[in-house]
Amino acid sequence: MQKTVSSGILLTSFAYFLFSLQDASVKWLVVALPVWQILFVRSVTIFALCLAFGGRPLVRAARHSPVLKPLFLRNILLLAAWLCYYNAARDLGLAELTTLYYASPIVMTILSVPILGEKVPGYRWLAVAVGFMGVVVACGIAAKGLTLSLPVYLALQAAVFWAIATVLLRKTALHERTQVQMAISSGFFLLFTAFAMPFVWQPISAFDLALMAGTGVFAGIGQFAMFEGMRRAPVSVLAPFEYTSLVWAFALGYLIWSDVPGPSVFVGAALIFSAGMIIIASERLGGRFRLRT
Repeated sequence: MQKTVSSGILLTSFAYFLFSLQDASVKWLVVALPVWQILFVRSVTIFALCLAFGGRPLVRAARHSPVLKPLFLRNILLLAAWLCYYNAARDLGLAELTTLYYASPIVMTILSVPILGEKVPGYRWLAVAVGFMGVVVACGIAAKGLTLSLPVYLALQAAVFWAIATVLLRKTALHERTQVQMAISSGFFLLFTAFAMPFVWQPISAFDLALMAGTGVFAGIGQFAMFEGMRRAPVSVLAPFEYTSLVWAFALGYLIWSDVPGPSVFVGAALIFSAGMIIIASERLGGRFRLRT
């Protein structure tokens, strides 16, 4: 397996760990604060980090970037995904919500063919299927059943929006530096959420402000790792590793809210781990075969 693909997998897995920390922070905050307000402070934090490390040259590069328009579209999709996801969360349980949202790696793999022109071998489809099965088992969804409703539709729509945004990220990642993409993305998100601030802003404590800023730090570092990962490996390779965030979600749920995972969680986690191993082993064997030929 090429070193670039290996580092892409490691960076992407690390990114999803940080995104899990972000989600745990948001879950804590959203009980009392509007999602718009949390996203605004998060975006301000990420944009400030970009300016601190890049300064004026970064702003000039972002202003004249060739990926300005695609990233504008990508951020609209991400904002739509967030709004759909958290509106669905009001009516769906964690198990149902998580399972529906984790349809996104399947959509990513499908879209990577027509949009990015990737050739997706059978083992990558197998890894996506095994990973999704792990999510189904871990969440205990098989015994519950779901009927089509507005919350279910919103959760599925969030998965589609996230998948399209991720595929677009791969397309833009090859044409621009990671720091510039982060500055553009956080700048757009800051503008989008700023329009809602006069209508939704609520007084907050110093602790909540620090937690929201911490969410921005987690998201900022996670974005950097994800952007770099997308530059180094195809979407169809990285898609199954999104499932690893479910394992972190259950772990954080236990540590923060004392949610005790059942046996199905460990079985599901084993399947998710197997999905990653299918990708890693197949890419390694494929790399060795290419070297010999």
